[in-house]
Parts: sequence; structure tokens; C-alpha cells
Amino acid sequence: MTREQFVIEGNHKLQGSVTVSGNKNAALKMLPACLLTDEPVVLCNVPDIADVRVTFDLMRSLGASVDVLDDHRVRVHAKDITTSRLDRALTQQTRASIVFAGPMLARMGTLELYPPGGDVIGRRRLDTHVLALEKLGATITFNGTFHMTADKLRGADILLDEASVTATENTLMAAALADGTTIIRNAASEPHVQNLCHMLSGMGAQIEGVGTNCLTVHGVERLHGGEFRVEADYLEAVSFVGAAAVTGSEIRVREADPQYLNMAALVFRKLGVTWQVEGNDLLVPRSQSLVIERDLGNQIPEIKAQPWPAFPSDLMSIALTVATQSAGAVLFHEWMYDSRFFFTDKLVNMGARIFLCDPHRAVVHGPTVLHALPNISSPDIRAGMSLLLAALCARGTTTIRNIGQIDRGYERVDEKLRELGANIRREPVNGQPPAEAG
Repeated sequence: MTREQFVIEGNHKLQGSVTVSGNKNAALKMLPACLLTDEPVVLCNVPDIADVRVTFDLMRSLGASVDVLDDHRVRVHAKDITTSRLDRALTQQTRASIVFAGPMLARMGTLELYPPGGDVIGRRRLDTHVLALEKLGATITFNGTFHMTADKLRGADILLDEASVTATENTLMAAALADGTTIIRNAASEPHVQNLCHMLSGMGAQIEGVGTNCLTVHGVERLHGGEFRVEADYLEAVSFVGAAAVTGSEIRVREADPQYLNMAALVFRKLGVTWQVEGNDLLVPRSQSLVIERDLGNQIPEIKAQPWPAFPSDLMSIALTVATQSAGAVLFHEWMYDSRFFFTDKLVNMGARIFLCDPHRAVVHGPTVLHALPNISSPDIRAGMSLLLAALCARGTTTIRNIGQIDRGYERVDEKLRELGANIRREPVNGQPPAEAG
């Protein structure tokens, strides 16, 4: 595979409109959900990104047919599942491979799964998945590989030991075909969890409490096919808000599904960034105050990642980069992942004033003029997009390597930015990468 890089000439204004792609985190769970039925399922608004293409390959490796139709529509028909072993190389390319456990146990009663891969943002435990599936009657052993079996899944009252998104989704899919009623307490309620719930309900599942932290699933004998829409990627929508803010530009973010952006609006207002909701679009005005809003008593505000409907962890990196261009000080507290902020040294090398208190907390003092770096790389999807925002407002030309991380979560991001007026190009990496600048 040819390695590629982004070359960005910064300090250019953006203008125009950009359409948000389908939610990556929703698509990566709605696709495995198609394995719950032997009837065809059509998904619309599926993003054309690397992680989705890996998921296609995983499903095909199990025997399902996956046909890309037109305009981001995909038809999945899992009439026959021919194996219960997921390909090791594919599994290790995406964290979402773990959510094949629920549908495969429900449909086939068995799965062999290698530990999933994904972003390097710290420890991401799988214990919650195992405990929940075992409560439904699965037997799970691990000796370098997960071996999962279940003669018949049976409903149970399950208290998740953390509000894990993927564990909630795995449990939902398994419970949909289980005997009896399952109650999932301390369930995650993120937009992509709700999107999956609506899809399962459309397939004949009986789910109560969608959008809350307590889900009740009445198991049914079988599910049927249908056509369902992947909702907009709210993380991408806010990423483009960030691009407008750091470059002092006015852009329209189309098809943003703004009903999921209320908390993001509250947090970005603390950074001096606002937008207007016009139908299903966001209009980000050019004139932003970019002044940190102090807490009562003139205290430094804290932005903390918390489970939905609070501010999501995946937006912490974006908000942090925006904060480098806002006047004042703000504390970021990321308690979930102990490596989320390990890209901040690159921002510091670009001129940002960031004090990393520990792996979970960072203080940003802004605004600072950022300067380009000849060679930086990203450890994960969101850090990659955050560095891209920094490069857009930096003086000079920045080269970002390891852009495969960005491509995993953002569809044609360079093309979308060029349509807005950014000076960005994608080019192959020749030879071995030199040591990072800084």
C-alpha cells in the first residue's frame, strides 16, 4: 500500500459549504447488525472511509455479500454465514471488530476473534463486553484469541460496569434475538447507539428507552431486512466548525443533524466560538470572539470529557486545538483515555502554549501564532484532524504523515477542504520518513 501525506500551506481563509458524511461510529455497528438477519439490508449515507472498507472485508470473510450501490448506499445480504472465525489481519485494523461478537453469537452461537486494533489512545478494556455477553449465557475464553460460544442466549438484567458505547451496542445486538427480556443498565446513549437502536427496531426488534441510560430489549425469534439511514457524523460537523474558527472563516456545514450538537455548542461557546442553526445546516460566522469564557469568580474553566449527553471524548482534541487560538486559559480533562493528549507536543512545537499536567489533563493558554512544521504524524484519528486544523491556521507549509489514521474516520477530508479554499494536497511518501521536526 502506498503511504501518503498531506502538505498544507496554512494561513488561508476558507469559504463556502461542506456536506457532512455519515457517522463512522454508527456505520461500523450498523453493518455488523446486518448479520442478524438472512434477508437483504440496505444502508444509506454510509461513509467511504478506510474503517468502513475494512468492515466490508470482515463481513465478506464471514460469507456475507456486500455490494456498494450508488451515492453511499450499501446492500448487505448475510443469507449464509460460512465461518465463525474473523480474519486476524482485518480484525487488528479496526477497534469496531469487537462488535461482531453480539450478532455472531445471536445468529450462529459462536465466534473466534483476535483482539481488535484501532486508535492508540491508551488502554481500552474489553471486560465490559465479556461480562455482559456472559450474563446473556455466552461462554468466553481468552488465550491470545477470544473463543465465544452460546447454545442459546437468554435475557438478563445487566448492569454495565462502565457506560461503554461498544459494549452497549454488542449487548443490544445479542439481546435482540435472545429468549426473554434483557435490561441494560448504565447503557451508553450516544447518537450512534440511538441510530443502531432505530435500525434494529426497524428490523423487528423490540427496544424501549432509546436515548436513555436504561434499555429494555424484548427478544424476538427473527429479524427482517429493510433500508436504513446512517445519520450525520456529528464529530465531523464539529471538526469543520473548528476549521472555520481557527482560520477566521465563514462556512456552512450542511446536513449536520444539529439536534445532537447542543453540548458541543455550550463547550465551544466557552472557547468563544458560536454557530447558527439553519434547518439541518450550521452556519459558522466569520466574526468570532475567540475569548475564553471564565467560570464564576474569574476561575479558569474546565472542559471535561464525559458520557453522552455530555461532551464526548472524541471532540477533546478538536476543542483543544481551537483553544490555542482563543484568548485566555482553559483546562482540558480527559479521564477516559490516558494517551489522548499525547499529540500536544506537536502543537507545542508549532508554537502553542500547552502545559500537560499529566496524561489526563492539559492547560492551554492562548492565543498563539502557530508555525508550520515540515514533518509531523498522528497517533489517532481525532489527533490527526486536530493537527490538520493547526496546519490550516499555521504560517508556512506543514507536512502531516501517517494520514491513514485521518482517512480511517474522515471521508475525502482533503477534497472537502480544497473545495472550501484550503491549500492542501495529498501526495505519496517517498522513502523512509525522517525524524519528526521539533
